[in-house]
Amino acid sequence: MESRSRNLRRAGSRAARSAKTGSRATRRPHDRARKSSDTIAVIDIGSNSVRLVVYEGLERSLAPIFNEKVLCGLGRAVQSTGLIGDKDIDKALAALRRFRALCKLMKVGRVLAIATAACRDASNGADFIAQAERVCGVPIEVLSGTREARLAALGVVSGVYQTDGIVGDLGGGSLELSDVRGHRVLSGVTLPLGGLALQDAAQKSIKKAERIVKTELAKAPQLQHGRGRTFYAVGGTWRALARIHIIQSGYPLHIMHGYTIPAADALDFVRRLRRLVLSNTLADVETVTEARRPLLAYAALVLEYIIRTAHPSQVTFSTYGVREGLLFEMLPSQERAEDGLLTTARAMNQLRSRAPHHALDLIDWTERFLRAAKLRESPQERRLRQAACLLSDIGWRAHPDYRGEQTLHIITNGNFGAISHQERIFLALVLYYRYAGLGAKNQPPEDMRALLPPAMVERARLIGAIFRVAFLISAAHPGVLPQTRFRTRARKFFLVLEHGIANIAADRVNNRFRQLLKLIGRSGTIETG
Repeated sequence: MESRSRNLRRAGSRAARSAKTGSRATRRPHDRARKSSDTIAVIDIGSNSVRLVVYEGLERSLAPIFNEKVLCGLGRAVQSTGLIGDKDIDKALAALRRFRALCKLMKVGRVLAIATAACRDASNGADFIAQAERVCGVPIEVLSGTREARLAALGVVSGVYQTDGIVGDLGGGSLELSDVRGHRVLSGVTLPLGGLALQDAAQKSIKKAERIVKTELAKAPQLQHGRGRTFYAVGGTWRALARIHIIQSGYPLHIMHGYTIPAADALDFVRRLRRLVLSNTLADVETVTEARRPLLAYAALVLEYIIRTAHPSQVTFSTYGVREGLLFEMLPSQERAEDGLLTTARAMNQLRSRAPHHALDLIDWTERFLRAAKLRESPQERRLRQAACLLSDIGWRAHPDYRGEQTLHIITNGNFGAISHQERIFLALVLYYRYAGLGAKNQPPEDMRALLPPAMVERARLIGAIFRVAFLISAAHPGVLPQTRFRTRARKFFLVLEHGIANIAADRVNNRFRQLLKLIGRSGTIETG
């Protein structure tokens, strides 16, 4: 019997490791305490903002541990004067001094620095970069327009699952457009349509800006290949538009990344918003920083004409851009190919679960249940089930009465990449049902459930119900679930426990198992053997 138990445990572990979570599931950097030498920082000298982001490490699943920006407006007058203003330079250098001191204080292992449109276009850009390098203490890469376009596209590739469309990165000085298909970045172009640049070139006239936008977008062949695909909007001012849309529409998730609007709705929104901004009657403008507010109309104008030119099916906002693309490019090809959602879920499993290896047993166990019940599973459904298994025990430290609610908020507001809002809500519902149960009086928020098709909600209930049985049997302890198997006889469905764990069976376990079977229209019980 002991030999058989060992064989089952080994088989379960092998099956779990061979699942699409990858063999690296138990060997992530989060297995050990973070060392300061692992950290990596990016100083991003943009045309509008200068930003420092420090990441926990150079990994497929980026975890920012510090993020600060200063709106310096380096590109404020470059189009009209050809120069970065002296006051703007002084403000940027002061920010860079602080950033260098912060990196020293945090003992950051490696610091990278990049600069974009204002620094490459201004006649005094090279002089400013020389000063900035002395202040930062590291070399600064001034990105060409085509390289900036590529890095922005790679950032979206790293943060969006199975990309297919046109990436547009709207900064203060320029707009970069790239065609992306999966992990392939096909082509890129840069145009002087950043918010500050457009405002400057149009002399603050929206009518002149409209003519400039039409002329410049005609130079972008990428837009001719956008019909029926996704337009991925990157950049702070476009994110500000998304924030306003979320508030005005009463959308329940306030997460920018992955927020998606049908193109027709987005077109109507940006037209209306532009009129409201120009008439100073826009509600919720206080949600946008004061320095960005004058740029809202220009950002809306550019997005309007992109939609009218490219005819995408939808607009998806991405918080992943040039910085993330820079780090994604540095990863080995094997790590770039990993699923961003599953790598994040693995990291959370390692950090928050009682016994991280139990998630591997659960991946195998849920798959065996679905197979025995003859329930079909698409590749996308399998991916989400595996992610749910990895996240299944992250709420155990919360008070028992609030584990469902707290875990739901962790997932819906978590720093996840490579996940749509629907997928995010699905995972949150799975874990809510896992902790809170399936009772009619204890349901997750209706406004979130309403964002999913009914079949997706029912699948979340099913996976949550499977988890409730699994954790009651295993107590989150690895090696227990492999000592069980499923079998069917006629219409009956049985969960069979090995003799070594037979005493685990009890009325409570049987009741949960029957509740699970009811969801799939079956009856059955628990046996030992």
